Amino acid sequence: MATQMKIAILDDYQNVATSLADWGSLAAEVVVFTKPFADADEAVRSLAGFDVLVAMRERTRFPADVLERLTDLRLLVSTGPANAAIDLAAAHRLGITVCGTRYESHPTIEHTWALILGAARNLVVEAESMRTGGWQVSVGEGLHGKTLGILGLGRIGSGVARVGQAFGMETIAWSQHLTPEAAAEHGVRAVTKEQLFTESDVLSVHVLLSKRTRGLVGAAELRSMKPSALLVNTSRGPVVDEVALIDILRDGAIRGAALDVYDVEPLPADHQLRALPNALLTGHIGYVNRDLYEIFYQDSVEDIAAFQAGSPLRLMK
Repeated sequence: MATQMKIAILDDYQNVATSLADWGSLAAEVVVFTKPFADADEAVRSLAGFDVLVAMRERTRFPADVLERLTDLRLLVSTGPANAAIDLAAAHRLGITVCGTRYESHPTIEHTWALILGAARNLVVEAESMRTGGWQVSVGEGLHGKTLGILGLGRIGSGVARVGQAFGMETIAWSQHLTPEAAAEHGVRAVTKEQLFTESDVLSVHVLLSKRTRGLVGAAELRSMKPSALLVNTSRGPVVDEVALIDILRDGAIRGAALDVYDVEPLPADHQLRALPNALLTGHIGYVNRDLYEIFYQDSVEDIAAFQAGSPLRLMK
């Protein structure tokens, strides 16, 4: 089976997967897809005949109707330990093994701060001014003594809070089940949801997307923020009501937003967010980091080798 195995690496936008792991050790045919599929039908057509798919996080969706049409698929490897874009129940029903990889939180924590600092000090505008022969063109905002609000104090949220504390920021947090004692373990003050939005100078979103958190940050929450406040989202786009956020930014009701995630990804070229001067945008690169990519792809090769040997690793259940 090993010599005939066909492996597809999906959504390798930077075309780096083959350089970051020893795919040759698998004695298999490896095909790399560097662009997203237009829709489910294109995905099914393109992936027909492959025994193994390596999915980069949630870039390509695998609902039941897609998995049912991939009749040769035996192993689906997802980078990261979980993937909400895979219908696990359908995969198990169809006899498709699903495995994950290890994950590290620090790349997203670092990128969150790149966005915060970039927005606070107007780095894009200032860098462009220097590139075109100019000099100072704006007045940045300081962070020391300001309030950093964390929506979701998990591994990433608590890491973002620690950096804020190093900058001399007061750190507050809210999530549905957060207790004052749990927040205090991270040097953070637990507040109500209302306080989180009204008191934060920088509000950073770090909750998982679920039915409970979809649209958690809506028009009312955004309207309650300080006019000088910055909203940052490196979690998942639908946690924030995108239509409401666009209206808020157009009105200048808050200072700005720094976003890495969106309702639709990749973000359409003509999307309204791209035209807003008070929106700092990056293309879901919070986890796009060489160290983490090495973990993703090397673990993927290990997962496939273990599957070939009949002892699959890191099974998703």
